[in-house]
Amino acid sequence: MTGRPRLVVTGGSGFLGTHVIPRAEAAGWHVVAPSSGEMDVTDPTGVGRVLREVLPAAVLHLAYRRDDDAVIVEGSRIVAEAAEQVDARLVHLSTDVVFAGRAGAYGETDPPDPVHAYGRAKAMAEQAVLRAAPGAVLVRTSLLYGTEHEGVCQRDVRFALADPAHMAFFRDEIRNFTHAGDLADACVALATRRDVIGPLHVCGSEPMDRYTFARRFAQSVGADAGVLRAGHIEGSGLARPARVVLDTGRAAALGVACRPVSAVLGAA
Repeated sequence: MTGRPRLVVTGGSGFLGTHVIPRAEAAGWHVVAPSSGEMDVTDPTGVGRVLREVLPAAVLHLAYRRDDDAVIVEGSRIVAEAAEQVDARLVHLSTDVVFAGRAGAYGETDPPDPVHAYGRAKAMAEQAVLRAAPGAVLVRTSLLYGTEHEGVCQRDVRFALADPAHMAFFRDEIRNFTHAGDLADACVALATRRDVIGPLHVCGSEPMDRYTFARRFAQSVGADAGVLRAGHIEGSGLARPARVVLDTGRAAALGVACRPVSAVLGAA
């Protein structure tokens, strides 16, 4: 091990992880990012062994499997307990869909009220993490996109551009689209901020519906946005929150901010 402070990153091979690791290394961290084969987050013995061997100053917990409550809830609890045992700062990644959606923005003190299984599992994970590691920060974010690498929401647009019948983009699903590089920078910065605990909303500051985002991205890559189809959650048969907007005021006051979509992809 080097003399640099050590950062353990779970889920390092995922979309956000690929943005976090180079930024953490550039910031002076010695990054240890075990694969799921090297460290199964649902195995308390294995997680504890890795963290005792590495003795990290901080742990950034990104690992999840969307339809696997054992990974989302139990894995988060196990990582939090192991981080607490070695006195590591814990940055836990959560999501805006711990909320059901409403007209106004959600602050950190608003109680979660998820409407689907993934949101419920992430809300349970938040509770488990804070019970195990009361000094952790829970970073709630929204739909991720990127420029170095493209996120799922961008790949969906490319599929739809190739085949406009492939999907419609909901006008009534409004979120805080967030550049993964900005979120990665924020997570790396928060790894040293033990004074910041509990939920923290870290996401793009420009609420936007999926259809508008799809058009912005299409225009940014020189494609014909006019072929994209608009739709609505209502009548789709899908159980998912519609307008979920996070208030980022607390994060901004801490100097933690993510760029609006218009600053990255351009205005309409």
